Amino acid sequence: MNDFCPPRLLQSPHVQSLLASTAPRKLRLRAASQALRQASKSVILDCGHDTQLLGEYSARQQGRSRGLITLIHGWEGSSRSTYLLSAASHFYRAGYDVFRLNLRDHGPSHHLNRALFNSTLLDEVLGAMRAIQRNYPHDWQFLADFSLGGNFALRIAARAADAGIKLNKTIAVCPVVDPINTMAALEQGWWVYEQYFVRKWKRSLRRKLSLYPELDFHDQLTAMRRLRDFNDYFVPNHTPFTEPDDYFRAYALSAERLSSLQSPAHIIAAQDDPMILAGDFEQLRDIANLSIETPRYGGHCGFVKNFRLDSWIDERMLELVESCRYAKADHAGERPLSSLST
Repeated sequence: MNDFCPPRLLQSPHVQSLLASTAPRKLRLRAASQALRQASKSVILDCGHDTQLLGEYSARQQGRSRGLITLIHGWEGSSRSTYLLSAASHFYRAGYDVFRLNLRDHGPSHHLNRALFNSTLLDEVLGAMRAIQRNYPHDWQFLADFSLGGNFALRIAARAADAGIKLNKTIAVCPVVDPINTMAALEQGWWVYEQYFVRKWKRSLRRKLSLYPELDFHDQLTAMRRLRDFNDYFVPNHTPFTEPDDYFRAYALSAERLSSLQSPAHIIAAQDDPMILAGDFEQLRDIANLSIETPRYGGHCGFVKNFRLDSWIDERMLELVESCRYAKADHAGERPLSSLST
C-alpha cells in the first residue's frame, strides 16, 4: 500500500472534493471509460415488495472475468457519476465485470417507484443485491461504494449472510457514519457544499413531482432554501419518522449495527473530509472483520493524485480486491494486478 500524498497544490480538501467530479476529469474519463460504456446494458431489477431499481451491467467482452464488482454512488449521484465511472472503468480494464446500481430516485429511475427515496430503504437494496447475484453469478463478489453508498454497503455487508448475499469483500469510501454530524457539517461548513445538494435534491424532487403530481409538494418545494427545510418537511411527511434526528439515527453506522459482519469490510476515509468528520470513525474501531484506513488527504471522495487527475482511490480499491483474491487463491500461481497501469 502506498500512502496517498498529492502535490501541495492539490492537498486542499476543497480542491480534492471538487476535483472528484470536475469537468476536466469528466472529459479525460470519456476515453478511459469507453470500453465500459460500450459494454454496458441497462437493467431493471425486481427487488421484491413491488419495488424496482435501475442499474447498468458491463460484462467482459474478451477473456474470463475475475469476478463481479457492484458499485453504488453517493447521495444525489448516479451510476454515471464521474467518480463511479472512474472506479468502474478501472475495475473493468483489470478484468472484472461491473454492475453500477442506482438507488431509488437516482439517475433516470424516478419513474420506477411512486414513493420517495430515503436512506432507511435498505431492504430494497438488499433485494437488488440478491437479484444481481442471481442474474450474474460469479465465484468472486465484491461491493465497493462511495459516501451514502458506502453507508448502504456496510449495512448490506452486516446483513449479507442472513439475506443470502455472498460478499468476498466490501469497500466503503468516505461512508456516512453519523448523518446528524454530516448534516451539521454541510449546514455549517463552506456554503458551496450545502447549496450543491440543495440544487440537486430540488431538481430530483421536481422530476419526481412531474411523474407523480399527486404527491403535491410543489409549493413547499419552491420555498425551500436550506437542507434543514427539506428534512423538516419530507421526514414527517414521506418517511415513517416524525423527527429528522430519529430518521438520521435509523441509518447511522454503529459498532452494534456492524457487529454482525461475517466477511471482510474496509473503510477508506480522508482525515480532512469536510462532510464526514474523522472523529465519527472512532466508534467503529475494533469491530471484527472491519478495517479502517484514514489517509491525511483526500477530501470527500476525491483522492486525485496528480495534475493529470489520475485517481488513487481506484488503484487502492483494486489493490484491496486483488489482495482478497490472492489471500485465498495463492496456490493457483496467479499474480496480483495491483500494479496494473492505467
